[in-house]
Amino acid sequence: MTEIFFSVGEPSGDQHAAHLIHELKQRRPDIQFTGFGGPEMREAGCELHFQLTDMAVMGVMAVLPLLRKFFKLAAQAEEYFQTHKPDAVILVDFPGFNWAIAKRAKAAGIPVYYFSPPQIWAWATWRVERVRKYIDHVLCGLPFEPDWYANHGIEVEYVGHPFFDEVAAKVLDESFCLEQHRDADRIVGVLPGSRNSEVQRNFPDQLELMRRLHRKHPEVKFLVANYKESQKIWCERQAQKFGQQLPIEFHLHKTSEIIEISDCCAMVSGSVSLELLARAKPAIVQYNCGLLLWSFAHLLRKIDYITLPNLFANREIYPEFYHTGRLRRDLKGMVRVVDEWLSDPDRLAAKKEEIERLKYQTVQFGAIKKTSDAILRTLPSKSQQKAA
Repeated sequence: MTEIFFSVGEPSGDQHAAHLIHELKQRRPDIQFTGFGGPEMREAGCELHFQLTDMAVMGVMAVLPLLRKFFKLAAQAEEYFQTHKPDAVILVDFPGFNWAIAKRAKAAGIPVYYFSPPQIWAWATWRVERVRKYIDHVLCGLPFEPDWYANHGIEVEYVGHPFFDEVAAKVLDESFCLEQHRDADRIVGVLPGSRNSEVQRNFPDQLELMRRLHRKHPEVKFLVANYKESQKIWCERQAQKFGQQLPIEFHLHKTSEIIEISDCCAMVSGSVSLELLARAKPAIVQYNCGLLLWSFAHLLRKIDYITLPNLFANREIYPEFYHTGRLRRDLKGMVRVVDEWLSDPDRLAAKKEEIERLKYQTVQFGAIKKTSDAILRTLPSKSQQKAA
C-alpha cells in the first residue's frame, strides 16, 4: 500500500489538498492518505492525526501560546515517519510549522513535495535555503514563481493555482443569488477572512466602512461571507454592539455566491483575491495587523504589493489599504474608492474590464490535474526508497 502524508494548516490549503486527494484517489485507488489537515481533507478520505487548520493564526503574539502544541505535533510526525515510513510527504503553505515537518521527513529519507509553497519571494527571502535543504519537489502556482526560483538556482514545476479550478468547478446556489437580487438592487460583498485573528482585527474596520457607505448609499445591502459558524456569531455580535442598524446579512459557505452577485467587494487580503480575479469582481483590499507583525514584515518585505492579482499585473489593480491599529486616513480612502464605484457605473465597468484583461492574461486551469501528474510521475516506491 502506497502512503502519502499531508501537512496542511490553512483553511484554503485544506480545500486544495482535498481536491488533490480526490484526483489522486481516482487515478491510484491504492494510495492511503494520512497526516495533519482539515475537515475537507477528512471528507475526501484522509485519515487525520490532528485537525491542524484549527491552529491557523497570524502574528507572533498569536503563535506564541501554540508553540508547545506545534512542537508536540512535529515530534509526533517525526515518530510516525520513523515507524511507518510514508512514500511521500506533501506540504501545503503554512511555512512556520511545515519547515519543521520537512526537516523531519528529510531526515527519515522521505521525499518532500511543497504544493503551493510559501511566498518566500515576498519577504524573508533567505528561506530559499530551506527549500534547497529540505524540499525535493516544488510545485508552484503563481506565474512569476518559476523565474524567481530559477534565479536562485532551484528547479520548480509550474502547475498553476488550484483556486482557479475550484472557481470553475463551483456550482453556485442560484436560488440564493435570485433571492438576494429580489431584496436589493445594489450589493456590496464583505469578506472578513478565514482565520479568527483576521476576522477579529478587520471586521470592526469593515463595520465602520459599511456605516459610512450606508450614509451615502442607503439602498445598498451588505452581505458578509463567513467561513465558520463561530466567526459568523462573533461578527453578528459586533454588528449588534455597533449602535446603528445597518442593512447587513451574514452567511456561511456562500463566499462564491456573494462575490458573484455583488457590485463590488471589501476584502481582507488573502488567497480569496484569486477568486475575485477569476470572477472579474472589483474590490478594495485591507489588512489590519499588530504593530510587531507590521514592523517585522515591513523590514523583510521585498515587493511593492501584497495582493496576488496586483503582483501578477505589477500595478495596483485592486486598491490596497494596510495599517496597524485603528483606521485613520485609510478609511477615507476605502470609502472614497467604493463610493466612486457605486456612484459611477462607467467607472465600475472600467475597473471590471481592467480585471477581465488581467484574468485573460493570467488565469490558467488544470492545476490539480498537473499537480497529480507531477506527484505520480516522481513518486518513488518503498523499494526505491530503501535502495536510496
